[in-house]
Amino acid sequence: MVKLVYREQEFEVRGGSTLGKALKECQLNPHVVLAVREGKLITEDVILHDGDEIKLVAVISGG
Repeated sequence: MVKLVYREQEFEVRGGSTLGKALKECQLNPHVVLAVREGKLITEDVILHDGDEIKLVAVISGG
């Protein structure tokens, strides 16, 4: 399983799918989070593997 951590919430999804699909499965908007795996930013097309822990950081914008 892959663990997605967003603020104080944790989600688990199966490995083998893309980050984009995993975010949609968890009902998280991929346009409002940055995903970090092992200290490096990853994009929506990256394949997730069992045992991965992905930290999701909220994107803040303003004007």
